[in-house]
Amino acid sequence: MPSGVDYRELEGSLPAIASLNASYSQASLSLPSPYYPPLPPGERKAFSDVRRTFCLFVTFDLLFITLLWIIELNISKSIWTSLENEVVKYNFVSSFFDIFLLAVFRFLCLQIGYAAFRLRHWWVIAITTLVTSAFLIAKVIISDLFSQNAFGYVLPITSFVVAWLETWFLDFKVLTQEAEDERVYLAAVNAACEPAPLICPRAVSDGQFYSPPESLAGSEEDLDEEGIGRRAVTEQDKQFVRQGREAMAVVEQILTQEENWKFEKTSELGDAVYTLEIPFHGKTFILKALLQCSAELVYQEVILQPEKMVQWNRTVSVCQILQRVDDNTMVSYDVSAGAAGGVVSPRDFVNVRRVERRRDCYISAGMATNYISKPPHNRYVRGENGPGGFVVLKSNSNPSVCTFIWVLNTDLKGRLPRYLIHQSLAATMFEFMSHLRQRINEVHVPYR
Repeated sequence: MPSGVDYRELEGSLPAIASLNASYSQASLSLPSPYYPPLPPGERKAFSDVRRTFCLFVTFDLLFITLLWIIELNISKSIWTSLENEVVKYNFVSSFFDIFLLAVFRFLCLQIGYAAFRLRHWWVIAITTLVTSAFLIAKVIISDLFSQNAFGYVLPITSFVVAWLETWFLDFKVLTQEAEDERVYLAAVNAACEPAPLICPRAVSDGQFYSPPESLAGSEEDLDEEGIGRRAVTEQDKQFVRQGREAMAVVEQILTQEENWKFEKTSELGDAVYTLEIPFHGKTFILKALLQCSAELVYQEVILQPEKMVQWNRTVSVCQILQRVDDNTMVSYDVSAGAAGGVVSPRDFVNVRRVERRRDCYISAGMATNYISKPPHNRYVRGENGPGGFVVLKSNSNPSVCTFIWVLNTDLKGRLPRYLIHQSLAATMFEFMSHLRQRINEVHVPYR
């Protein structure tokens, strides 16, 4: 960390987290702006182009194997005599009929799964590829196909290769492309339904000084006096404020223990991922990166406008502000994009966030919370975030550079192996940084 940085020294709190939007209405996907009608996003295709191509390829698989089998029947003897020998007098050792049936099996399973039911998971093709591979390996070992003619080589090898090509096509093209299309569509919906700014937004004040550790032990009246304009009123609101302060205190402790961070990985651009074991919260991932832009620019793009992050951050498909509790605290709903090539499916999270503006840095800290109007949905696995957030450190010597830190403590739930989760988190953090740098390059000129 840069020397001379005092994280407990406040210049002032940020009384209006979304002052750039200047709207204090609760952002919701279902509530369009009362001032300007939303622009409808482009129509979604019920059947994507890449999925249609996959289904055509599966059909080609069946037709091609059938054609090869018919040619093989015609070469040896008359076609009717060959059909009788291979079908009526079927023999596993010498017949090619079972390879044709294997192609029919793949065709029916894949077309029913990915054309009729439009599944978005790889389990169907995993079954067909496993059955195909096991059957062909057993047939080649036990039978005497290789001693018959050239088709003894061509048919099993072709069937094996095509089955694996279908697996690659679905996993790396169809599912990946459709996940990206889903993210773009949701981003368009968010942008279209985002509340418009008020005609006359009220002025922003710098707020009051306070100490986060003392606030944790403060009275209920202290919570009510937190913001100048927006205050926590209900018991639920006060609980959100307490959780936000608790997350902020944990993030501050992590920042003061940099000498204990354990190095994990680094990227080509010099971004580094560390880990730290936190009592009661477990393994925490910490990304540290140097950015060639002002701290204020990163602060506005990442911290001030979380609901706009879906427009440039491909690791997130939804970011919705459920409630602005006070001028420093909000409750958000986020949906992460899939990771590890689709092995880790999208997760949704409900978090409470607290934003503070310090003399030398900007901090956004948060953690998981319960929100009555946003219960778990059967479409996603509900993940749970421990204390974490974003920190943007100003440079004392050069205002055109800054240090960005991302503290991530998350439990993705589900039945995923923990080692797989930890591997995917580091990759996700590096991917986020590449999207952030691209966004900075797009908007950097106006801020020079």
